Amino acid sequence: MDTIPLSTLFIALVILLILSAYFSGSETGLLSVNRYRMKFLAEKGHKGAQKTEKLLKKTDLLLSLILICNNLINISASAIATIIGIRLYGDAGVAIATGVLTFFMLIFSEIFPKTIAALYPEKVAFLSSHIITPLSKVFKPLVLLMNLIIKALMKITGLKAETKSHSLSPDELRSIVNQSGQFIPTAHQDMLLSILDLEEVTVEDIMVPRNDIGGIDIDDDWKSIMRQLNHAAHSRFVLYKGSMDENILGILRVREAYRLMLDKNEFTKEMLIRAVDEAYFIPEGTPLNTQLLNFRTNKERIGLIVDEYGDIKGLVTLEDILEEIVGEFTTSTAPSIDDEVTTQSDGSIIIEGSANLRDLNKLFNWHLDTEDARTFNGFILEHLEEIPNEGKICELDGLKITILEVADNMIKQAKVEKL
Repeated sequence: MDTIPLSTLFIALVILLILSAYFSGSETGLLSVNRYRMKFLAEKGHKGAQKTEKLLKKTDLLLSLILICNNLINISASAIATIIGIRLYGDAGVAIATGVLTFFMLIFSEIFPKTIAALYPEKVAFLSSHIITPLSKVFKPLVLLMNLIIKALMKITGLKAETKSHSLSPDELRSIVNQSGQFIPTAHQDMLLSILDLEEVTVEDIMVPRNDIGGIDIDDDWKSIMRQLNHAAHSRFVLYKGSMDENILGILRVREAYRLMLDKNEFTKEMLIRAVDEAYFIPEGTPLNTQLLNFRTNKERIGLIVDEYGDIKGLVTLEDILEEIVGEFTTSTAPSIDDEVTTQSDGSIIIEGSANLRDLNKLFNWHLDTEDARTFNGFILEHLEEIPNEGKICELDGLKITILEVADNMIKQAKVEKL
């Protein structure tokens, strides 16, 4: 070493610092890159992405290779810097070389390259993959030996290597969609988030309540039945005998009833009964994603929700579930949340008691509990545990609620002010 010129040693030291910077930046760039984007680019035929994805499939081997190379380079740089220091300053040169080398390695071989790699992970990863791929073949025996030693040490210490899954949870998918920004239109973001929420929403959350189901009692007089058909607000009716809970005959399509009226000279109750489709029943608590698949499997579009005792709780249609994803259809005859909410000039809000709690939470970014109640009326009654008088004021979940109208044992309308 004494015969090597100082200029050569300095050049070697600079080269080693550059190599150290390369491996430090490569480590950060390869581990910071978006694996899902790499997979997408690799499938499109991008060579750099294909090599990067292959390296990332065995992260432990990749890290071992980079750390082996980086440590060999840093130890060599330290040895050369010590020789230079001794030549220039004698014994004091050891301390001087250690301090100066530490400063330069921190700035130029660690912090700076890792900062650049964190800012441009794809560019760094693509460049590094072309160099590290052949290196991985050269150093493969040494890397495998190191991994065997590490596994043996882990076994001795009782540690277990856990395989990390790179699949995304629903919550992580929500975060990705929310952070997609301009890459995905807002309307599409809302639909994607709604799809992810389907498993958390049950059929009771969106059902038409029992009292609002359009039904025809076959025991009614014929004129009453014809009046209901002629003034039908729905395309389908539940046809039952005596009681909807006890004897449902089926689902009557109004269009089919009209066709029978035109085709037959005499239209009778028996013909009406024969024209119904068999009723399809849905257990309460069924998640929307499950029910959507059930509708498709059973070739159904409408179902009656029943509780554990077999009593009818409500009705849900395929369109209701689709509206949860794409928003309300303009052809819907049911009142929308905008029809049930009126904002006043003083900032207060007039809300109909029948308004859906989930829709209110979405509209105003509230966090009202939907576990025990589905409507705003139910939410208030659940907390008050009594039917209030008109004019009663209460405070619930940060809202000041004034009861405006009560009828038929229900809160019809209330004024809400944010506290």
